[in-house]
Amino acid sequence: MNRKRVLITGAAGFLGSHLCDRFIKEGYHVIGMDNLITGDLKNIEHLFSLEQFEFYHHDVTKFIHVPGHLDYILHFASPASPIDYLKIPIQTLKVGSLGIHNCLGLAKDKGARVLIASTSEIYGDPLVHPQNEDYWGNVNPVGPRGVYDEAKRFQEAITMAYHTFHGLETRIVRIFNTYGPRMRLNDGRALPAFIGQALRGEDLTVFGDGSQTRSFCYVDDLIEGIYLLLLSDYSNPVNIGNPNEITLKEFAEEVLKLTGSSVKITYKSLPVDDPKQRRPDITRAKEILGWEPKVGRAEGLKKTYEYFKSLPTEELYKQPKEFSSRK
Repeated sequence: MNRKRVLITGAAGFLGSHLCDRFIKEGYHVIGMDNLITGDLKNIEHLFSLEQFEFYHHDVTKFIHVPGHLDYILHFASPASPIDYLKIPIQTLKVGSLGIHNCLGLAKDKGARVLIASTSEIYGDPLVHPQNEDYWGNVNPVGPRGVYDEAKRFQEAITMAYHTFHGLETRIVRIFNTYGPRMRLNDGRALPAFIGQALRGEDLTVFGDGSQTRSFCYVDDLIEGIYLLLLSDYSNPVNIGNPNEITLKEFAEEVLKLTGSSVKITYKSLPVDDPKQRRPDITRAKEILGWEPKVGRAEGLKKTYEYFKSLPTEELYKQPKEFSSRK
């Protein structure tokens, strides 16, 4: 069988592993690539026995060699949570610059189409609400979050340069807050942090006064949007996220109700440059892809909670990764 071949970087991560599953399901030959600095092989070990899946333990900031033809490349290699990119800022910048450069060069050599994972963080602490793709953002390039925000902004710029200068087929997805099974409990993001604290019987930590908003998209909906965008004919950025906005205080209360926990909500000072509002304008995704999210937050939260409850007890108390390389 002559399967189409897709390379997915960051394959052992939260989103990368779900993308591997989706493309296997669609009949592709999937090549997963990850240096495992934040990814986990447990997310993809169920695929290792399949002949249509192969895995390369490789750092995409170094030269990438993949034998044979490639139809698509999806670049999802990057630390994506503050607890990671604040600890490894230089690696975060490198994967968003050297890593994407290597992926684009490989795509040019193979005649493959590239989709890059950008993020709502390119909008920074937005002065426009909700955020649409024509908004350029309000980003502090030298603040602590700048290593992630600017890496993603550079990714978009170089991807579009390859599109206009080399005629490369490119797609750019701007991902808003996403949640679901395979998130790491200790990755510093609101949902796994809240559920992890509730399961451990700890008070839930809300930063600031809890009035800042987020919009949470269930992972299955996000993967569907990414898949549709890859196969579309549209090369400009597209927001993929759920426009149902909620304050973090309300969200913490929802988690408490779901878990039945009797712990309290405590408040700590807001991190530097933390965005006060986040909600996608998904008009473009609706018009071009015919996409909008289908999974409500109550349903998605229940599925995610059941996943976290099923984890071994030691996972609940596992400390965030320590990174030995500081290059």
